[in-house]
Amino acid sequence: MESTALFSTVSRVWDDAVLPSLSEFIAIPAVSPAFDPDWAAHGHLAAAVAHVKSWIADRDLPGVELDVVQLPERTPLLLVDIPAMPGHEDAGTALLYGHLDKQPPVDDWADGLDAWTPVIRDGRLFGRGAADDGYAGYAAVAAVQALRANGGAHGRCVIMLEACEESGSPDLEAYVRHLTDRLGRVTLVVCLDSGAADYERMWLTTSLRGMVQATATVRVLESGQHSGMVSGIVPSSFRVFRQLLDRIEDSATGRIAIAEMHVDVPAGRQAEIRESVSTAPGFASAGIPFADGVAPVSGDEVEQVLNSTWGPTLSVIGADGLPKPADAGNVLRPFTTLVLSFRLPPTADSAAALEAVVKTLTTDVPYGAHVELTRLENADGWNAPELAPWLRGALDSASQDVFGGPWRTLGVGGSIPFMGLLNGIYPEAQFVATGALGPGSNAHVPDESLHIEYAKKITAAIAKVLDAHARH
Repeated sequence: MESTALFSTVSRVWDDAVLPSLSEFIAIPAVSPAFDPDWAAHGHLAAAVAHVKSWIADRDLPGVELDVVQLPERTPLLLVDIPAMPGHEDAGTALLYGHLDKQPPVDDWADGLDAWTPVIRDGRLFGRGAADDGYAGYAAVAAVQALRANGGAHGRCVIMLEACEESGSPDLEAYVRHLTDRLGRVTLVVCLDSGAADYERMWLTTSLRGMVQATATVRVLESGQHSGMVSGIVPSSFRVFRQLLDRIEDSATGRIAIAEMHVDVPAGRQAEIRESVSTAPGFASAGIPFADGVAPVSGDEVEQVLNSTWGPTLSVIGADGLPKPADAGNVLRPFTTLVLSFRLPPTADSAAALEAVVKTLTTDVPYGAHVELTRLENADGWNAPELAPWLRGALDSASQDVFGGPWRTLGVGGSIPFMGLLNGIYPEAQFVATGALGPGSNAHVPDESLHIEYAKKITAAIAKVLDAHARH
């Protein structure tokens, strides 16, 4: 395929078809089930699925089959099955992944912006779900359309768009197992839910961290008591919690003390990190809104990347039992609840890590305080398999032709459960994890936006990868 003509087609499809529909998708408040327990009654997830399905149906893809799959008590999943072009049936299935559920809207969007109102400004499409990850299904279809229009080829392509990724993909494994026979021989997995360190080149995600999460409550009283009367007699639940957390994390350095959460970083990944830092210096902390005068944990950028991609970390992401300052009286509170979120190295055993957390928090608790653990979750990370020669060549060509330079690798500190799941089910498959979540995308926070030109380039690059997959 001639690269200039390919990108011209991609750009036209985006401008004429993708952006209008994606803007309408943004307006649908399809909040993920973890943040909307009444999601089924509200119908927003179903509306998002129906909207994208209708758009794809209008693309006039030969032989395409669209199916909304919904197992009992689970979120819907949109399956788009595009048959192989004649002569390329033996390539196997290329499985392209995205999701249609969204994070909550949150407050404090910039003037003129909000979560459910699409706005194009300065080359970006603003709105919840634009970059994370509503564009993915559109980009996958546009890639197929563009390669067909420019003399390219593709094997069978199956686009899978789930509706609970932002809740940890609790339904995804059930769907993948349910659809195994329909998916057939998966030889390539393309995930467009990942990111980029800059918008100058193509970035390939080579690792994703795993996670452990627990809601922990430390209780010392049946009801609150006057602090002047009982402090010094009754231990503070907050102080007990501090002692328990000291078993887990060094408060001076942030180092996690649980052995099950540490692994040896492969030498190859260390080399990739050094190369990426050299290629795009400053990317590790670029765009982070540090408060004035606050320094990062480390001043060494390689160490920053290692910490955020292969190091275990703890974030306290929620709390209960603490009144707002305006409502705080002189009361020794009966309990403190914290939501503990751990990120794990890609190759760590998340089940073993969770077991270690439970043991650490519940063994020999100071003063015999009661510890209750709820909402326990764990998910393994993912370390990409070695690239096959055909795929490495395709990435080299796509990156040079579309971006004008070599691609680089990126470890991502977040989790995409789909990747580890598929890697386990299809160990022979090749994986391309990339995406348009770059600097300023603001996933999960106010002012989420999609860099439109970069999304177009990723679309064109994926078209070239699909062509190579069909022909190798």
